[in-house]
Amino acid sequence: MASSFLPATTDSLVLASEAKTPSESLSILHNILNSPSSSSDALRIKEQAIANLSDLLRQENRADDLKNLLTQLRPFFSLIPKAKTAKIVRSIVDTLAKIPGTSDLQITLCKDIVQWTRDEKRTFLRQRIEAKLASLLMESKEYAEALTLLSGLIKEVRRLDDKLLLVEIDLLESKLHFALRNLAKAKAALTAARTAANAIYVPPGQQGCIDLQSGILHAEEKDYKT
Repeated sequence: MASSFLPATTDSLVLASEAKTPSESLSILHNILNSPSSSSDALRIKEQAIANLSDLLRQENRADDLKNLLTQLRPFFSLIPKAKTAKIVRSIVDTLAKIPGTSDLQITLCKDIVQWTRDEKRTFLRQRIEAKLASLLMESKEYAEALTLLSGLIKEVRRLDDKLLLVEIDLLESKLHFALRNLAKAKAALTAARTAANAIYVPPGQQGCIDLQSGILHAEEKDYKT
């Protein structure tokens, strides 16, 4: 039996926003995504429907449905530019992270995405999801797996000279080595992060993370003057 659909139009989005229950709104948004139209206007409406849908699933704490949404969207991703796909995927991953108690689900989702991006040869997105996965593994104290993942990723990103991502993963490596009580390697990774950061503009939040990690390492050495 074919899936029911609604036209991918602004009117359909309004219909979803005016629905009396979250379930009704979710159903309408899914039906917008089922629309067979792939015109530029329809794709734009579908992108908005995805944003609305993921936000509503978060509000309803429907973590599994949010995870499954990314699998359902794969045919849609073949119709839009890779940069837009990367933005949507990362947004949904970040949205899932806002639901409490989803650490294991986030790890599973990131592993699924990494495999998909390898199959689809979406290198830019894969590298960023691998960085996110390494961070999640570290938070879950899966240090060995996180370190193995990071080691390969750092070599790859260094070759590509993607300095902004390099700052992120060098900093993550420093935190990971600190968690493993290897202060020398933690300092070396932080130095690498600073070196990469000096060559580009680093957002204030990221610079703050570098400075914080530096302070933590100095405090560990009882170097309170630096």
